[in-house]
Amino acid sequence: MDDYLIVSISKASDQAVALTGQLRRLAMESGGRVSSLSAATWLWETARRPQMPTRVGLWLLVGDVVRRQTTARSESSLHQPEREARALTQDFWGRYVGVRLSERGSVTAVLRDPSGARECLVWSQGGLAIIGSTAPAWLAHRFIPNWSVNIERVGQAMIDPLMSAGALMLDGPVAVNPGVFQPLPAERPGTTVWSPVERARSSLSDWTPTEAADRLRCAVDEAVNGLGGLPGTLAVEISGGLDSSIVATSLAASTRDRVKIWLNAYGARPEADERQYVEALGKVLGVSPVSVPHFTAPLTEALFTRISQDVRPGLNALDIHHDLDWSARLGSVGADAVLTGKGGDSILLHSAGLLVAADRWRREGWKSLLSGDFVSLAANNEMSVWTLIASARRARNRPSDRIQLDDTLLRRRLGLGPIHPWLEGSDAYGPAKIFQIAGVVDSVSRHGRSLLTDAVDVRHPLCAQPVVEAGLALPTPLLTLGGWSRGLARVAFRDRLPAIIAERRTKGDMTAIYGRMVFENLDLFKSWLLDGRLAAEGLLDRAAVEARLNRENLMWRGGGGGGANDYPGGGVRGLAPGMERSVEGRLTLRGGLASVSSSQIDTCPYKSRMLAGLQSMCSSPQ
Repeated sequence: MDDYLIVSISKASDQAVALTGQLRRLAMESGGRVSSLSAATWLWETARRPQMPTRVGLWLLVGDVVRRQTTARSESSLHQPEREARALTQDFWGRYVGVRLSERGSVTAVLRDPSGARECLVWSQGGLAIIGSTAPAWLAHRFIPNWSVNIERVGQAMIDPLMSAGALMLDGPVAVNPGVFQPLPAERPGTTVWSPVERARSSLSDWTPTEAADRLRCAVDEAVNGLGGLPGTLAVEISGGLDSSIVATSLAASTRDRVKIWLNAYGARPEADERQYVEALGKVLGVSPVSVPHFTAPLTEALFTRISQDVRPGLNALDIHHDLDWSARLGSVGADAVLTGKGGDSILLHSAGLLVAADRWRREGWKSLLSGDFVSLAANNEMSVWTLIASARRARNRPSDRIQLDDTLLRRRLGLGPIHPWLEGSDAYGPAKIFQIAGVVDSVSRHGRSLLTDAVDVRHPLCAQPVVEAGLALPTPLLTLGGWSRGLARVAFRDRLPAIIAERRTKGDMTAIYGRMVFENLDLFKSWLLDGRLAAEGLLDRAAVEARLNRENLMWRGGGGGGANDYPGGGVRGLAPGMERSVEGRLTLRGGLASVSSSQIDTCPYKSRMLAGLQSMCSSPQ
């Protein structure tokens, strides 16, 4: 999405008036779009797709706003800011940040939409309140905020994969979490008006498969139609998997005529080549998909620096050459936006294993044995029913275990930081539902900046609020209907999908592709880690990293039999899932902090999530 900056006079003074005027002139010179929101507040946007903010009472919603299909606003919430904010999350969805204006036009509160699609930073300077997605270069080079890296949070983030979507690893600005009402000044605590834990309460109720399938199908169609109906010509990413196929079939039923290209990337290994599924989908839709090789090339420090200029780690930008290739292809056909199927693994529940069994046992106890799905779950996971029962009974008593990454390459171990706010109060649920909520937290990072988002508008319907709410509302055993990964989604969309996809029990796997990328660029990655700020700050154990990051070690740990072509197996599987940034049972990649020149704001030092994936490669053999 486009970057934005909202500047508002919070304390009227000659200094504040002069400063806001100076900033506005710089914003206009930067080439972005500048517009007045009130006498005291103005907005700057990079404006690939100019649009006016949506006014709702005293609120202005900046970004894409879609009215919910079945809600009506309560008049009793008017002039009660927190209740107004809660009503906004019930009446609208989209990709927006809301600001509430006082009678004199100053911003008094901020709301970030529950999807988290737009970053929302808040800070104060010279009598001004500033709200934005980043500190743009034209601002940082002239008015450098007093921001600095918080080394303790960086160390905590190296073992907690969910910290990348929560509080910043910076001191200075306040990052407003999705679904939070934040009064200004930001030193005052914010209030969560939307949370996954609250939305999951309906999952404790009983649903029939028909009711659940209808709810899921309506939510997906609402999200796809809403994002697909935004201005601009479209492209659709189709991997050949279930999630992107569901999005594609939903879009084809509504806005097929605006799609310029149905695009697929296939890998050089059999498990990464899903063209047979893509072709089957194309026949059902009556379209001609374009399949292209997944583009790879040597990486450079300049490219890594290019994706490391934001206030958060560049987790969404690691597939650099693929993003550059797709940017060119989409530009050549005139596509302004691309719809993906990302986020489905979490919200549709890809994981149909022990944790789901624990959720069912938590709800039903021994009555679980009367369910054919429980027996199927055991069979699909290649274990006896009795083994599944014993494992489920043990797992149900550990609902609050936090996901942690291996810390064996760290020199300083700072321990886990605070739990993400969205996981507070989750003990009411079983471990599979908690893991799904953790996946929703992680999915916020999918909206992050990349070289592809710099070129086109990347839209993720399965990360949109209607779908997230529907998935959270449904019990995990029902989401894995029949004991299968995303079983309910298969039933809900079976009439739209080719049988080869609806009945497919495997996923495409890019592990080897990304593993080879690391192997072939190992010198760069080692330098990036060993000569970066993580090592300089004493967080990394340089000797351990250097000893483990060599080609011979990676080939051996990979278990491939000793050849460079065979190495990407076993241990390297911790790497690629991090690049895909899925929480579900996979490690994430996190890397070093580079040196920052004195001319740069000290908020752009984040590298890649390389470290944890390399840790997993260098740990015990598979």
